[in-house]
Amino acid sequence: MSVEDADASETDAFTLMGRFHNSLSGLQVAQEGIKWYDTGKQIRFGRERIMGNKKIRAIMHGCNGKMGQTISGLIAADEGIEIVAGIDTYDGLSNPYPVFRDIGACDVEADVVIDFSVAPAVDAMLAYCVGKKLPCVLCTTGLSEEQLAAVKEASGRVAILKSANMSLGINLLLKMLKEAAQVLAEAGFDIEIVEKHHNLKKDAPSGTALALADSINEELDNSYQYVYDRSQIREQRGKKEIGISAVRGGTIVGDHDVIFAGADEVVTFSHRAYSKMVFGKGAVQAAKFLAGKPAGMYDMSDVIG
Repeated sequence: MSVEDADASETDAFTLMGRFHNSLSGLQVAQEGIKWYDTGKQIRFGRERIMGNKKIRAIMHGCNGKMGQTISGLIAADEGIEIVAGIDTYDGLSNPYPVFRDIGACDVEADVVIDFSVAPAVDAMLAYCVGKKLPCVLCTTGLSEEQLAAVKEASGRVAILKSANMSLGINLLLKMLKEAAQVLAEAGFDIEIVEKHHNLKKDAPSGTALALADSINEELDNSYQYVYDRSQIREQRGKKEIGISAVRGGTIVGDHDVIFAGADEVVTFSHRAYSKMVFGKGAVQAAKFLAGKPAGMYDMSDVIG
């Protein structure tokens, strides 16, 4: 088989790589795969980033939280990535990797940071990533305006993927809402969002609810205002409002309903997460995508493609 024959499907790419491995004179790990240089031709071996024969090395920021432990379990079964260190102020759990209470004390070499922590911990994490030139998958919600500005500034120096929700379904919903808003808002439909989460969630409304509202509002030239509480004002609902309500109770993983209410008909877009696995799987895929990427702000739409 010649090098020219390597214009094959991505399914066969790794078989080809194995056959040609011994003849390679130059191999470069690139964002889109592997480039072959001894013939001057480029051959793409799939979309995943490969770092030689090594796994992508991740630091799990917030490793002992529920999502941190979920992601730890997913990565343990993944041949393409491994957790080499964890960061958490709580050290009462046993992990197969070293855990540091302070991210500044972490001296383990890594390729990417996955963050599922709490808002107060994000500042030090961003400073660490900038200092170490480490890409970061930022999943923590409830950030202040000052922190969001810091995230944007940091993205000028390192790759940051920020998403309020890592699930495939939610990110598809974000796209669908843009089309719905064009038709239904123009027809005079009122827009309301109701989100439900477990009783341990501290921030409200959820970052996902805000992302859904933003997706709609961006399509409507940001002409709508968000209303979070109607109990203090006794007046008719405004036409240019997006109402956002939060429910906290039990063990609800994450429910989001986007309601377009018109005259004599209601259109509702709903998403139900039955397990934290959906968020963890998305975060792992995002980490694989982000490792090695240049500085900039990314989101899950970049991962989905």
